[in-house]
Amino acid sequence: MDEIWVKKWAEIGCTRKGKTHMNQRKISVGLCGGKARAYVSFLLLGTVFALAGCASNANSRLQSNDIVTDSDSTGVDRRARIRYELAVGYFQQGKDTIALDEVKQVLLLEPNSIDAWVLRGLIYLRLEQKELAEQSFRRAQAIAPQNGAAARNYAWLLCSQKRYTEADTQFKRAVAANYELARTYMSWGVCQREAGQKAAAEQTLRQSLELEPLNPISGYNLAAILFEAQQYEQARFYARRVNNGEFSTAASLWLGIRIERVLNNVVAMQQLASQLRSRFPDASELTALDKGAF
Repeated sequence: MDEIWVKKWAEIGCTRKGKTHMNQRKISVGLCGGKARAYVSFLLLGTVFALAGCASNANSRLQSNDIVTDSDSTGVDRRARIRYELAVGYFQQGKDTIALDEVKQVLLLEPNSIDAWVLRGLIYLRLEQKELAEQSFRRAQAIAPQNGAAARNYAWLLCSQKRYTEADTQFKRAVAANYELARTYMSWGVCQREAGQKAAAEQTLRQSLELEPLNPISGYNLAAILFEAQQYEQARFYARRVNNGEFSTAASLWLGIRIERVLNNVVAMQQLASQLRSRFPDASELTALDKGAF
């Protein structure tokens, strides 16, 4: 979260009858379908595009208050920048091995490119090479200890490995760096929920939603926490905000149905059930609905 960072966020959190799509266990996103895939891909790629670009020799030669112009760039700088932009493009297209090859070329040209090390880590996360991903993020932090992108993505890696205490430390570093706070709080809150730290997760997800009120991942997870805490009116508020938006999913609709059932709102239940049935006919949530397994 972006998220934010195991396989593609776009491919996680969708269930089908009789099986789990990809690896639902890894994250409580509750998003699936084309629009949801686009949204979570945006969160993931935001990490890449938010980076400053390749760390160049030209930059290292200039004083911090200098303005970098084209004449400051060397041939090496330009080749590294082009390779990096190619790597980002291939990563965006899901061509991870080609993107990795381009990143390797960047690092041959610019061994201390923070952005390239972070992107390398993201690629290895998608490829489920977690040891290499961790090596990448640690290398980025060795170059720039305060880098927020490295911290947040390293935190997500640690969370996926259930190394929650270490993940908290890295999320705090990302927050201290003021790095994409809405999405950082989102990722941290999801991680805390996975760790069973529901009170902390609730607070963190609320911080995310204060900054980005329509974030469906934060909204869905907060609604689920509030439902489990029997705070049904509040849960309804956040679930409805997700389900009334373009990123509603089988998971969020099912949560909405369960909330409305507790609150005895039969009409709302029927409306949500109709959406679930028409839009997600193969979802395991629909099977649960048909069985009355609330």
